[in-house]
Amino acid sequence: MMPALAVSRRTRSTPFTSRVEAMGVQAYTVYNHMLLPTAFQGIEEDYWHLCEHVQVWDVSCERQVEITGPDAQKLIQLMTPRDLSNARAGQCFYLPLCDEKGMLINDPIAIKHSDDHWWLSIADSDVKLWAKGIATGMQLDVKVCEPDVWPLAVQGPKAEELMARVFGEEVKDIRFFQYRHLNYRDTDMVVARSGWSKQGGFEIYVNDAELGCMLWDDLFSAGEDLQVAPGCPNLIERIESGLLSFGNDMDYSDTPLECGLDKYVSLSADINSLSIEALRNSTPRHQLVGLVCQGKHSFTATGVYMEELCVGEITSWAWSPKYGVTLAFARCNPAGMDEGVSLTVNSDSGAQPVVLSGLPFNFNDLGLTAHEAGQSESVTGKPV
Repeated sequence: MMPALAVSRRTRSTPFTSRVEAMGVQAYTVYNHMLLPTAFQGIEEDYWHLCEHVQVWDVSCERQVEITGPDAQKLIQLMTPRDLSNARAGQCFYLPLCDEKGMLINDPIAIKHSDDHWWLSIADSDVKLWAKGIATGMQLDVKVCEPDVWPLAVQGPKAEELMARVFGEEVKDIRFFQYRHLNYRDTDMVVARSGWSKQGGFEIYVNDAELGCMLWDDLFSAGEDLQVAPGCPNLIERIESGLLSFGNDMDYSDTPLECGLDKYVSLSADINSLSIEALRNSTPRHQLVGLVCQGKHSFTATGVYMEELCVGEITSWAWSPKYGVTLAFARCNPAGMDEGVSLTVNSDSGAQPVVLSGLPFNFNDLGLTAHEAGQSESVTGKPV
Protein backbone atom coordinates (compact mmCIF):
# COMPACT_ATOMS: atom_id res chain seq x y z
CA MET A 1 0.00 0.00 0.00
CA MET A 2 1.39 3.39 -1.00
CA PRO A 3 1.62 6.04 1.75
CA ALA A 4 -0.79 8.97 1.59
CA LEU A 5 0.26 12.45 0.59
CA ALA A 6 -0.43 15.00 3.33
CA VAL A 7 -1.76 18.17 1.71
CA SER A 8 -1.06 21.51 3.38
CA ARG A 9 -0.47 25.14 2.42
CA ARG A 10 3.06 24.15 1.37
CA THR A 11 1.58 21.82 -1.26
CA ARG A 12 -0.48 24.55 -2.86
CA SER A 13 -3.80 23.79 -4.48
CA THR A 14 -4.87 25.45 -7.75
CA PRO A 15 -7.93 27.21 -9.19
CA PHE A 16 -8.93 23.83 -10.67
CA THR A 17 -8.39 21.59 -7.60
CA SER A 18 -12.09 21.34 -6.71
CA ARG A 19 -12.91 20.10 -10.22
CA VAL A 20 -9.94 17.72 -10.32
CA GLU A 21 -11.03 16.11 -7.05
CA ALA A 22 -14.70 16.00 -8.02
CA MET A 23 -13.69 14.04 -11.13
CA GLY A 24 -11.94 11.35 -9.09
CA VAL A 25 -8.21 12.03 -9.18
CA GLN A 26 -6.50 8.89 -7.85
CA ALA A 27 -3.06 10.27 -7.02
CA TYR A 28 -0.99 13.42 -6.79
CA THR A 29 2.70 14.20 -6.82
CA VAL A 30 4.35 17.42 -5.65
CA TYR A 31 5.87 19.55 -8.40
CA ASN A 32 7.20 23.07 -7.80
CA HIS A 33 5.58 22.93 -4.33
CA MET A 34 2.16 22.35 -5.92
CA LEU A 35 -0.19 19.43 -6.47
CA LEU A 36 0.09 17.68 -9.84
CA PRO A 37 -2.43 14.91 -10.61
CA THR A 38 -0.83 11.66 -11.82
CA ALA A 39 -3.79 9.35 -12.49
CA PHE A 40 -7.57 9.36 -12.87
CA GLN A 41 -8.93 6.07 -14.25
CA GLY A 42 -5.47 4.49 -14.13
CA ILE A 43 -2.23 5.11 -16.02
CA GLU A 44 -3.03 2.78 -18.91
CA GLU A 45 -6.70 3.77 -19.15
CA ASP A 46 -5.71 7.44 -19.13
CA TYR A 47 -3.07 6.70 -21.77
CA TRP A 48 -5.49 5.18 -24.27
CA HIS A 49 -8.00 7.96 -23.74
CA LEU A 50 -5.29 10.59 -24.33
CA CYS A 51 -4.25 8.88 -27.59
CA GLU A 52 -7.82 8.68 -28.89
CA HIS A 53 -9.82 11.63 -27.54
CA VAL A 54 -9.12 14.83 -25.55
CA GLN A 55 -8.20 15.59 -21.95
CA VAL A 56 -8.03 18.67 -19.74
CA TRP A 57 -4.97 18.79 -17.49
CA ASP A 58 -4.39 20.93 -14.41
CA VAL A 59 -0.70 21.79 -14.90
CA SER A 60 -0.68 24.89 -12.70
CA CYS A 61 2.55 23.46 -11.25
CA GLU A 62 4.30 24.70 -14.40
CA ARG A 63 5.03 27.95 -12.62
CA GLN A 64 5.94 31.07 -14.57
CA VAL A 65 9.14 32.86 -13.67
CA GLU A 66 8.47 36.33 -15.05
CA ILE A 67 11.43 38.49 -15.99
CA THR A 68 10.74 42.11 -16.92
CA GLY A 69 12.85 45.19 -17.46
CA PRO A 70 15.50 46.58 -19.83
CA ASP A 71 17.91 43.69 -19.14
CA ALA A 72 15.30 40.90 -19.37
CA GLN A 73 16.61 39.35 -22.59
CA LYS A 74 20.19 39.70 -21.36
CA LEU A 75 19.33 37.71 -18.23
CA ILE A 76 17.48 35.02 -20.18
CA GLN A 77 20.47 34.63 -22.53
CA LEU A 78 22.87 34.37 -19.59
CA MET A 79 20.78 31.50 -18.22
CA THR A 80 20.76 29.36 -21.39
CA PRO A 81 23.33 28.16 -23.96
CA ARG A 82 20.69 28.41 -26.70
CA ASP A 83 21.07 31.44 -28.99
CA LEU A 84 18.02 33.69 -28.57
CA SER A 85 19.26 36.60 -30.67
CA ASN A 86 16.58 36.00 -33.31
CA ALA A 87 13.73 35.27 -30.89
CA ARG A 88 10.49 37.08 -31.71
CA ALA A 89 7.50 37.98 -29.59
CA GLY A 90 4.75 35.37 -29.96
CA GLN A 91 7.15 32.43 -29.93
CA CYS A 92 7.85 29.70 -27.39
CA PHE A 93 11.27 28.11 -26.96
CA TYR A 94 12.48 24.94 -25.24
CA LEU A 95 15.51 26.03 -23.21
CA PRO A 96 18.12 24.11 -21.25
CA LEU A 97 19.08 26.38 -18.36
CA CYS A 98 22.67 25.74 -17.28
CA ASP A 99 25.08 27.01 -14.63
CA GLU A 100 28.65 28.21 -15.12
CA LYS A 101 29.88 24.60 -15.30
CA GLY A 102 27.36 23.65 -17.97
CA MET A 103 25.19 21.64 -15.58
CA LEU A 104 21.42 21.69 -16.01
CA ILE A 105 19.30 23.81 -13.69
CA ASN A 106 15.95 23.32 -15.46
CA ASP A 107 14.46 22.86 -18.94
CA PRO A 108 11.52 25.28 -19.24
CA ILE A 109 9.48 26.56 -22.13
CA ALA A 110 10.36 30.24 -22.55
CA ILE A 111 7.62 32.55 -23.75
CA LYS A 112 8.71 35.85 -25.25
CA HIS A 113 6.24 38.70 -24.86
CA SER A 114 8.83 41.35 -25.80
CA ASP A 115 12.56 42.04 -25.33
CA ASP A 116 11.65 43.46 -21.91
CA HIS A 117 9.16 40.76 -20.88
CA TRP A 118 9.66 36.98 -20.72
CA TRP A 119 8.06 34.02 -18.96
CA LEU A 120 9.88 30.81 -18.12
CA SER A 121 7.34 28.00 -17.75
CA ILE A 122 9.52 25.83 -15.55
CA ALA A 123 10.04 22.18 -14.71
CA ASP A 124 10.48 21.11 -11.09
CA SER A 125 13.25 23.26 -9.57
CA ASP A 126 13.52 26.72 -7.97
CA VAL A 127 14.53 28.77 -11.01
CA LYS A 128 13.20 32.02 -9.55
CA LEU A 129 15.81 31.99 -6.78
CA TRP A 130 18.64 31.30 -9.25
CA ALA A 131 17.46 34.05 -11.60
CA LYS A 132 17.26 36.51 -8.72
CA GLY A 133 20.79 35.59 -7.67
CA ILE A 134 22.22 36.22 -11.14
CA ALA A 135 20.30 39.47 -11.51
CA THR A 136 21.47 40.74 -8.13
CA GLY A 137 25.07 39.63 -8.53
CA MET A 138 25.39 41.16 -12.00
CA GLN A 139 23.35 44.26 -11.13
CA LEU A 140 20.91 43.74 -13.99
CA ASP A 141 17.96 46.07 -14.42
CA VAL A 142 15.19 43.49 -14.15
CA LYS A 143 12.37 42.36 -11.91
CA VAL A 144 12.05 38.61 -11.26
CA CYS A 145 8.77 37.31 -9.83
CA GLU A 146 6.20 34.50 -9.98
CA PRO A 147 2.95 35.94 -11.38
CA ASP A 148 -0.51 34.58 -10.64
CA VAL A 149 -0.77 32.39 -13.74
CA TRP A 150 -2.07 28.81 -13.75
CA PRO A 151 -1.60 26.82 -16.98
CA LEU A 152 -4.40 24.51 -18.07
CA ALA A 153 -3.55 22.04 -20.84
CA VAL A 154 -5.94 20.60 -23.43
CA GLN A 155 -4.28 17.58 -25.01
CA GLY A 156 -5.20 14.83 -27.46
CA PRO A 157 -6.18 14.45 -31.13
CA LYS A 158 -9.51 16.25 -30.57
CA ALA A 159 -7.93 19.16 -28.68
CA GLU A 160 -8.10 21.64 -31.57
CA GLU A 161 -11.82 21.08 -32.09
CA LEU A 162 -12.56 21.52 -28.39
CA MET A 163 -10.45 24.66 -28.12
CA ALA A 164 -12.12 26.20 -31.18
CA ARG A 165 -15.54 25.71 -29.57
CA VAL A 166 -14.46 27.68 -26.48
CA PHE A 167 -11.97 30.22 -27.87
CA GLY A 168 -13.08 30.51 -31.50
CA GLU A 169 -11.71 29.43 -34.87
CA GLU A 170 -8.62 31.62 -34.42
CA VAL A 171 -7.17 28.82 -32.28
CA LYS A 172 -6.63 26.77 -35.44
CA ASP A 173 -4.24 29.40 -36.80
CA ILE A 174 -1.80 29.07 -33.88
CA ARG A 175 1.31 27.26 -35.06
CA PHE A 176 3.35 24.83 -32.95
CA PHE A 177 5.33 26.56 -30.20
CA GLN A 178 3.64 29.87 -30.92
CA TYR A 179 0.91 31.66 -28.99
CA ARG A 180 -1.80 34.26 -29.30
CA HIS A 181 -3.72 36.43 -26.87
CA LEU A 182 -7.33 35.19 -26.96
CA ASN A 183 -10.38 36.44 -25.14
CA TYR A 184 -12.25 34.36 -22.59
CA ARG A 185 -15.14 35.99 -20.72
CA ASP A 186 -13.70 39.46 -21.38
CA THR A 187 -10.25 38.45 -20.13
CA ASP A 188 -7.16 38.28 -22.34
CA MET A 189 -5.28 34.97 -21.97
CA VAL A 190 -2.14 33.58 -23.58
CA VAL A 191 -2.97 30.40 -25.54
CA ALA A 192 -0.04 28.39 -26.93
CA ARG A 193 0.06 25.31 -29.15
CA SER A 194 2.22 23.26 -26.81
CA GLY A 195 2.01 20.68 -24.02
CA TRP A 196 3.78 17.72 -22.43
CA SER A 197 2.48 15.10 -24.85
CA LYS A 198 2.96 14.30 -28.53
CA GLN A 199 -0.78 13.87 -29.14
CA GLY A 200 -1.25 17.54 -30.02
CA GLY A 201 -2.83 20.27 -27.96
CA PHE A 202 -2.71 23.64 -26.27
CA GLU A 203 -1.81 25.32 -23.01
CA ILE A 204 -4.00 28.11 -21.65
CA TYR A 205 -2.22 30.48 -19.28
CA VAL A 206 -5.11 31.31 -16.97
CA ASN A 207 -4.47 34.65 -15.28
CA ASP A 208 -7.65 35.03 -13.20
CA ALA A 209 -8.25 32.43 -10.50
CA GLU A 210 -11.97 33.21 -10.40
CA LEU A 211 -12.29 32.10 -14.03
CA GLY A 212 -10.56 28.76 -13.43
CA CYS A 213 -13.60 26.65 -12.62
CA MET A 214 -15.70 28.45 -15.27
CA LEU A 215 -13.15 27.60 -17.97
CA TRP A 216 -12.91 24.00 -16.77
CA ASP A 217 -16.70 23.66 -16.86
CA ASP A 218 -16.97 25.32 -20.29
CA LEU A 219 -14.40 22.94 -21.76
CA PHE A 220 -16.26 19.92 -20.40
CA SER A 221 -19.65 21.23 -21.50
CA ALA A 222 -18.38 21.98 -25.02
CA GLY A 223 -16.55 18.66 -25.32
CA GLU A 224 -19.12 16.17 -24.13
CA ASP A 225 -19.55 14.64 -27.60
CA LEU A 226 -15.74 14.56 -27.99
CA GLN A 227 -15.48 12.32 -24.89
CA VAL A 228 -13.49 14.95 -23.02
CA ALA A 229 -12.09 13.70 -19.70
CA PRO A 230 -9.74 14.90 -16.96
CA GLY A 231 -6.14 13.88 -17.44
CA CYS A 232 -2.54 14.59 -16.56
CA PRO A 233 0.96 14.06 -17.96
CA ASN A 234 1.08 10.35 -18.70
CA LEU A 235 4.13 8.18 -18.00
CA ILE A 236 3.50 5.74 -20.86
CA GLU A 237 2.87 8.42 -23.46
CA ARG A 238 5.86 10.54 -22.47
CA ILE A 239 8.26 7.59 -22.63
CA GLU A 240 6.90 6.38 -25.98
CA SER A 241 7.31 9.97 -27.22
CA GLY A 242 10.81 10.46 -25.80
CA LEU A 243 9.80 13.35 -23.49
CA LEU A 244 12.28 13.84 -20.66
CA SER A 245 11.45 14.63 -17.04
CA PHE A 246 13.82 16.93 -15.15
CA GLY A 247 14.62 15.29 -11.81
CA ASN A 248 14.04 11.80 -13.20
CA ASP A 249 15.90 11.50 -16.51
CA MET A 250 18.29 14.41 -16.00
CA ASP A 251 19.27 16.57 -13.06
CA TYR A 252 21.89 18.97 -11.71
CA SER A 253 24.65 16.42 -12.45
CA ASP A 254 24.01 16.36 -16.22
CA THR A 255 24.91 18.67 -19.07
CA PRO A 256 22.46 19.05 -21.98
CA LEU A 257 25.04 17.36 -24.21
CA GLU A 258 24.65 14.22 -22.08
CA CYS A 259 20.86 14.20 -22.45
CA GLY A 260 20.47 14.40 -26.22
CA LEU A 261 19.74 18.13 -26.08
CA ASP A 262 22.61 19.10 -28.39
CA LYS A 263 20.36 20.96 -30.84
CA TYR A 264 19.39 23.39 -28.09
CA VAL A 265 23.02 24.30 -27.37
CA SER A 266 24.48 26.94 -29.72
CA LEU A 267 28.15 26.02 -29.38
CA SER A 268 29.30 28.16 -32.30
CA ALA A 269 27.16 31.23 -31.58
CA ASP A 270 28.57 34.49 -30.25
CA ILE A 271 26.38 34.77 -27.16
CA ASN A 272 26.81 35.98 -23.59
CA SER A 273 25.86 32.80 -21.72
CA LEU A 274 27.09 31.63 -18.33
CA SER A 275 27.51 28.05 -19.54
CA ILE A 276 28.63 28.25 -23.15
CA GLU A 277 32.41 28.13 -22.57
CA ALA A 278 32.13 25.20 -20.18
CA LEU A 279 29.98 23.30 -22.68
CA ARG A 280 32.36 24.02 -25.55
CA ASN A 281 35.16 22.44 -23.53
CA SER A 282 33.17 19.55 -22.06
CA THR A 283 33.38 15.85 -22.91
CA PRO A 284 30.17 13.90 -22.24
CA ARG A 285 30.69 11.30 -19.52
CA HIS A 286 27.50 9.40 -20.32
CA GLN A 287 24.52 9.57 -22.64
CA LEU A 288 20.78 9.23 -22.16
CA VAL A 289 19.54 6.36 -24.34
CA GLY A 290 16.48 4.21 -24.85
CA LEU A 291 16.14 0.56 -23.89
CA VAL A 292 13.62 -1.91 -25.30
CA CYS A 293 12.78 -5.11 -23.42
CA GLN A 294 10.55 -7.71 -25.08
CA GLY A 295 7.39 -8.51 -23.13
CA LYS A 296 5.88 -7.16 -19.94
CA HIS A 297 8.28 -6.73 -17.04
CA SER A 298 8.60 -4.80 -13.82
CA PHE A 299 12.18 -3.68 -13.31
CA THR A 300 13.37 -4.41 -9.78
CA ALA A 301 16.62 -2.42 -9.91
CA THR A 302 18.06 0.43 -11.94
CA GLY A 303 21.32 -1.13 -13.13
CA VAL A 304 22.08 -1.82 -16.81
CA TYR A 305 24.69 -4.56 -17.25
CA MET A 306 27.17 -5.73 -19.83
CA GLU A 307 27.87 -9.21 -18.47
CA GLU A 308 28.90 -8.47 -14.84
CA LEU A 309 29.81 -4.83 -15.45
CA CYS A 310 27.27 -2.14 -14.62
CA VAL A 311 27.37 0.31 -17.52
CA GLY A 312 24.22 2.32 -16.93
CA GLU A 313 21.27 3.32 -14.79
CA ILE A 314 17.55 3.23 -15.66
CA THR A 315 15.94 6.60 -15.02
CA SER A 316 12.31 5.94 -16.06
CA TRP A 317 10.42 2.99 -17.51
CA ALA A 318 6.95 1.89 -18.51
CA TRP A 319 5.14 -1.00 -20.16
CA SER A 320 3.97 0.13 -23.60
CA PRO A 321 0.54 -1.37 -24.30
CA LYS A 322 0.63 -0.03 -27.85
CA TYR A 323 3.86 -1.84 -28.81
CA GLY A 324 3.86 -4.77 -26.40
CA VAL A 325 7.31 -4.06 -24.96
CA THR A 326 8.77 -2.48 -21.86
CA LEU A 327 10.50 0.81 -22.65
CA ALA A 328 13.08 2.63 -20.55
CA PHE A 329 15.35 5.63 -20.51
CA ALA A 330 18.83 5.02 -19.12
CA ARG A 331 22.09 6.87 -18.50
CA CYS A 332 24.82 4.72 -20.06
CA ASN A 333 28.56 5.22 -20.11
CA PRO A 334 30.49 4.71 -23.38
CA ALA A 335 31.21 1.06 -22.63
CA GLY A 336 27.49 0.32 -22.80
CA MET A 337 26.89 2.04 -26.12
CA ASP A 338 29.13 0.09 -28.47
CA GLU A 339 27.34 -1.29 -31.50
CA GLY A 340 26.23 -4.88 -30.98
CA VAL A 341 26.88 -4.92 -27.22
CA SER A 342 24.67 -7.30 -25.18
CA LEU A 343 22.93 -5.58 -22.28
CA THR A 344 20.67 -6.90 -19.52
CA VAL A 345 18.51 -5.47 -16.75
CA ASN A 346 17.01 -7.03 -13.63
CA SER A 347 13.27 -7.64 -13.53
CA ASP A 348 10.66 -9.48 -11.49
CA SER A 349 11.20 -12.45 -13.83
CA GLY A 350 15.00 -12.40 -13.65
CA ALA A 351 17.67 -10.88 -15.87
CA GLN A 352 16.27 -9.70 -19.21
CA PRO A 353 18.08 -8.73 -22.41
CA VAL A 354 17.44 -5.22 -23.70
CA VAL A 355 18.05 -3.54 -27.05
CA LEU A 356 19.79 -0.19 -27.13
CA SER A 357 17.90 2.58 -28.95
CA GLY A 358 18.30 6.24 -29.71
CA LEU A 359 15.75 8.75 -28.42
CA PRO A 360 13.04 9.34 -29.31
CA PHE A 361 12.27 5.70 -30.11
CA ASN A 362 11.87 4.88 -33.81
CA PHE A 363 9.36 2.05 -33.60
CA ASN A 364 9.52 1.26 -37.32
CA ASP A 365 13.29 0.79 -37.19
CA LEU A 366 12.84 -1.34 -34.07
CA GLY A 367 10.41 -3.57 -35.98
CA LEU A 368 7.54 -2.88 -33.57
CA THR A 369 3.92 -2.79 -34.68
CA ALA A 370 1.28 -0.74 -32.88
CA HIS A 371 -1.58 -2.55 -31.14
CA GLU A 372 -5.12 -1.31 -30.62
CA ALA A 373 -6.55 -0.56 -27.19
CA GLY A 374 -7.34 -3.65 -25.15
CA GLN A 375 -4.87 -5.96 -26.90
CA SER A 376 -2.23 -6.03 -24.15
CA GLU A 377 -1.92 -6.23 -20.37
CA SER A 378 -0.64 -3.36 -18.23
CA VAL A 379 2.15 -2.57 -15.81
CA THR A 380 3.92 0.73 -15.38
CA GLY A 381 7.09 1.92 -13.71
CA LYS A 382 8.52 5.12 -12.33
CA PRO A 383 5.96 7.90 -11.89
CA VAL A 384 5.93 11.19 -13.77
